[in-house]
Amino acid sequence: MLEHPSQFSKKFITSLFNSSEEYLKGFEFKPVGSGQVGDCFRVNLDWKEKNNLPTSLIAKCPAADQSSRDTARNLHLYEIETSFYKYLSKKCSARVPELYFSDFNPESDDGILLLEDMHPAKQIPQMEGCTFSEVSKILEEAAALHKSYWNNENLLSYSWLTYGVSEERKQFVTDLLPAVYPEWKNRYQGRISKNIFEMGDALIANYEKYSEVREGPMTLVQGDLRLDNILFYDYDNRAILLDWQTAAVGLPLNDVAYCISTSFKNPNDRADAEKKLVKDYHTLLNVEDSYSFEEAWNDYRRGSFVGFLMAVMSSMIVERTERGDEMFAVMAERSGWQALHLDAVSFLE
Repeated sequence: MLEHPSQFSKKFITSLFNSSEEYLKGFEFKPVGSGQVGDCFRVNLDWKEKNNLPTSLIAKCPAADQSSRDTARNLHLYEIETSFYKYLSKKCSARVPELYFSDFNPESDDGILLLEDMHPAKQIPQMEGCTFSEVSKILEEAAALHKSYWNNENLLSYSWLTYGVSEERKQFVTDLLPAVYPEWKNRYQGRISKNIFEMGDALIANYEKYSEVREGPMTLVQGDLRLDNILFYDYDNRAILLDWQTAAVGLPLNDVAYCISTSFKNPNDRADAEKKLVKDYHTLLNVEDSYSFEEAWNDYRRGSFVGFLMAVMSSMIVERTERGDEMFAVMAERSGWQALHLDAVSFLE
């Protein structure tokens, strides 16, 4: 299996576009992005004649860092993402990059993707946060995604989509959280509010109850819907959803709560905006007869723990970097304030 652009050939690249090797003069690549469990490269293509062929593509490869790569393998992240693009991306109404090539090795659990380069679309740095308008654009795509597969039981036929709700994954998280949480608290002592630590203490102590399977709408969720995984185009007013390593069958409002909590730099701005954002999202779903706004809002409040849990677990199982430390601190902090403001702790009682 190809694992890096250094292994590409002109023959391989031209075959992706039903072209001949003689029409590609050459190619070069350079790293892009800041992924934690995968390495991305922009591959620039020098064609003799463009003929509507792309001048670049994005190669998403297994991580060079061994700990990050092992984490991705253990959590099936490469299998999930390559399978999403292969089987579900074309049927998804949300805007996602076009797939050129997908390969997964079940023996090594490594995978690679070659995707449409969305340049000049831009990413908003996670730690900077964004505006109400930008969050609204993301949630328009989230609604399109969720509506595409709303209560679609065919999703359950994809084993790779159910890893996140399997007994194996539930037990993994149940065992992992109490093991890493004290170390996580120690790492961020003095950086994160004691109020959030106290909320986290209650959540970890009652995680098994929190994770009990509940009734509710089922759909395809992105699972990591935050700014680092979003691109914005100026010209058509749409957001582009990236990074499908955590795609799963799940509760749609978990995506929404996670997105809103991690996107606003100021917790008061988030608190002022969230009900309007959730209402607009719910209106786009057009499911009022079977799933009321009140039910959605209740699920949203409960989903406010998702960003905090993701920040705690991810920060402790991937390669540690200075940027990563601060990014995960910001995620935990913003989601922690959301859970406190929405009294999500009441769901643990």
